[in-house]
Amino acid sequence: MADYDVVVVGAGNAALCAALAARENGARVLILEAAPEHERGGNSTFTAGGFRFCHSGVEDAATDVLTDLSEAERERIVLPVHDRDVFYQTLMKVTHHQADETMAWRLIDGSRPAMVWLRKHGIRFIPMFGRQSFEVEGKHHFYGGVNIEAVGGGAGLVEAEVARALKIGCEIRYETAATRLIQDKQRRVTGVEVCGPDGYAEISADAVVLACGGFESNPEMRTRYLGPGWDLARVRGTRHNMGAGIRMAIEIGARPHGNWSGCHSVGWDISAPPYGDYEVLDNFQKHSYPWSIMVNLDGKRFVDEGEDLRNLTYVKFGREIMKQPHRTAIQIFDQKTIPLLRDEYRIKQVTKVTANTIAELAVELEIDPATLTATVDAFNAACKPGDFNPSVLDGVRTEGLSPNKTNWALPIDQGPFEAFVTTTGVTFTFGGLKINDLGEVQDVSDRSIPGLYAAGELVGGLFYENYPGGSGLMAGSVFGKLAGESAAASTGHKQAAA
Repeated sequence: MADYDVVVVGAGNAALCAALAARENGARVLILEAAPEHERGGNSTFTAGGFRFCHSGVEDAATDVLTDLSEAERERIVLPVHDRDVFYQTLMKVTHHQADETMAWRLIDGSRPAMVWLRKHGIRFIPMFGRQSFEVEGKHHFYGGVNIEAVGGGAGLVEAEVARALKIGCEIRYETAATRLIQDKQRRVTGVEVCGPDGYAEISADAVVLACGGFESNPEMRTRYLGPGWDLARVRGTRHNMGAGIRMAIEIGARPHGNWSGCHSVGWDISAPPYGDYEVLDNFQKHSYPWSIMVNLDGKRFVDEGEDLRNLTYVKFGREIMKQPHRTAIQIFDQKTIPLLRDEYRIKQVTKVTANTIAELAVELEIDPATLTATVDAFNAACKPGDFNPSVLDGVRTEGLSPNKTNWALPIDQGPFEAFVTTTGVTFTFGGLKINDLGEVQDVSDRSIPGLYAAGELVGGLFYENYPGGSGLMAGSVFGKLAGESAAASTGHKQAAA
C-alpha cells in the first residue's frame, strides 16, 4: 500500500485546490512545501488575491460568490457583465489568439463553478474597491474584469485554503522539496524523492500532482529561456520557484509546452529587494501608469501608457521596461492625477521624487533637463480635449507623437510633479508542461504519463506574451481542482462528503 493516495507538490493556490479536491473525493493527501512555514504559499501569497470569472453583474455574483454583500452595498456597486464571451475575447486579445482553445474554454467555463466551490470551502470574497473601481456620484464603478478578491488578498487566500485543507484531513510537510519523480516499469509515477531537514527520502503515492510554480526564481533558467539580461530582473514573489517541477517532469519525458520565452512581469519599484518581501507583498508594484507618462533614463517615452485598461497592459509593459537603459522606467504625474494613485504609491519604501518644475524633476532623476522638458512639452502640446474618465477607455488622446497616448492623455502641467522610479518585477513564467483535459501530464508522444498531473504556473499553453489580470489565480483554481479530482479518481476513490 502506498504511503499516500495523492502527493501534491507545492502549497500555493493551485496546489491547495488540488489537495482540497483530492481529499474531498476520498484520497489520503500529502502536500509538500519546499519553503518553511512562514514562507508558504508560493506566488499566491504575493498576489492581491484577484479572480477573473464569469458573471452577469453584481446581483448575479452575489448569489453564490459575493455572499457577504448587503443589499445596500450591492446598490452602490456598478459591476460590468463579464460573461464567457467577454472572458474569451479578452484572453484571446491579449495573447494574440495563441492561447490553447481547449484550455481557454476549460478555464472560462470552469471559472464560476470553481469560485462557488471555493466559497463552499470557506473562502470569502469581496469587491476590489481600492484597486479596481472609481467612485462616481456615490457609486463604485468597476472596470477591467478582475473585480473580486479573496478576503486578505493572496496571503489571506493561502491562509484560508491551508486551514481548510488541514481541517478536512490533508497533511503538510514544510521545508520538504520534491527532487525526483519515481516510476515503475510501466511508466507509472509511483511517488517522489524528497529532500527535507533530515536529508533524502522516498514517498510512495498512487498519483502525484505537480503544482510548484514556474522557473521565475531561477536566474539561470530566466536567462536561458527569457533572454539576456533577465537574470538581473527582480522577482515579485517567492524565492523557491526554481523550476523543479518542470525539470522533474521533463526528465521522465514530459512535453515542454507554451511560451517559454514569455513571462508575467510588471512595473516594480526600483528599490525592491531581489525577491518578494513578506511584509510589503505586492505593494512594490506601480500600476497607476495609465494616468502618467512613462519615460526612460534618456527622458524619452517608449510605450502608449493608455493603450488599454491597466489589467490588459501591465504585463506586456514589464517586458518593455526590460528593454530600456538600465531596465528603468519613470512614471511622471501632476496634481490632476496624483489623487488617482493606488495605495501602493504611498508605502514608505517607495522610490519617489517631487519637484515644482519638470527641469527640477529631471535634475533629481539624473536625466538631462532639456530632454525631459522637451518630452513633456511635446506631450502637452499633442493632448486633445475630451472627457477624461479613468474607468473606461475614454479616447482622450494625443496626436502627432510616436508613440501616441490613446486614452487618458491629460497634459502634465500642474505642479508639484511626482515621479516614481520603477524596474521590472517577474511574477511567473509562461512556459511549462502540457496537460490533457483530465489534467494529466503529456509526454513527447502526446501520451499521458500515468499517475502524473499538473496545475498552476508550471502548465504551459494558456498565456502567450501577455496576460489578462486575475486569470492566474483563476486558472490555478480551475486546473488545480481538475488535477485533484482526476488524481483521486485514478486511485479508485469516489467522491465523499466534504
